[in-house]
Amino acid sequence: MKKILFISMLLSFSIISACSDKEEKPNVANKPQEEQESNVANKPQEEHQSHENQESSKTNKGNTEASLTQADVLKNIKNQLKTDLSITLPKGLPIIEGTFLSAITKAEANQVEILFFESKKYLPINDEKLKNSQSATVIARLVVKQYQNAKEANEQISFVNFSQNGGQEVDLGYKIKGYQDAGAGSLWTGWNEGRWAIATHTRTDNPEAGMKLAKQAVQFLETHMLPIPKQNGFARLDVYESGNSIVWQNEKLVYTLDSIKEPLKALEIATAFYH
Repeated sequence: MKKILFISMLLSFSIISACSDKEEKPNVANKPQEEQESNVANKPQEEHQSHENQESSKTNKGNTEASLTQADVLKNIKNQLKTDLSITLPKGLPIIEGTFLSAITKAEANQVEILFFESKKYLPINDEKLKNSQSATVIARLVVKQYQNAKEANEQISFVNFSQNGGQEVDLGYKIKGYQDAGAGSLWTGWNEGRWAIATHTRTDNPEAGMKLAKQAVQFLETHMLPIPKQNGFARLDVYESGNSIVWQNEKLVYTLDSIKEPLKALEIATAFYH
């Protein structure tokens, strides 16, 4: 009797154990499935994160380009020149707010040329798109040429002492005397400031415009300094916004600024060379 009872208890225990194992087994089998479902669920999130990283990289690049200061661009321009000439560049150029400064550079043994541009979108220095007038606008051209000696360089400057050159004396304000001279349909108003000779040009049928521009230039130079020439400098300012040029000497080097439409802007760019 005891033997039969023991066998019955043993069988009951085995059945309970088998049922227990059967209930637990699916949980073990489901674990890899849960991981798989988790991986599937996370995949789009990872792809989205990767896309965000790419977009962030593009944004950072755009921000870097937008954050380039004029000082950064001018430094890059000087590095692009790869010249042995010891030249000075302006501290900045007057460009429309929200535009970018760039340039096309050219360097030879004794001369460098820089064509400055402003563009609505960032364009690297010497980019081909700068040659497209729809992509960028010329601000100014700078040519720096080295001569054999300072005497030869000085001969390139059309310096005039207007007080000794004659002409009708006029008052330009700020105790500056100007001298007017007319001929061949042109009227010139010239004056001297230090080692600089400055003259405005108009036509004889529009004399007031020449005086007005001369007075504006004198007023501007009361608060702005032109670069100190060694030995002389000459500025030609045109009422009709053609032929504006500013030239000055620095020992054997001669700086020429031209391709500037507005005469007062030409003066503004020239004063940016004062360091």
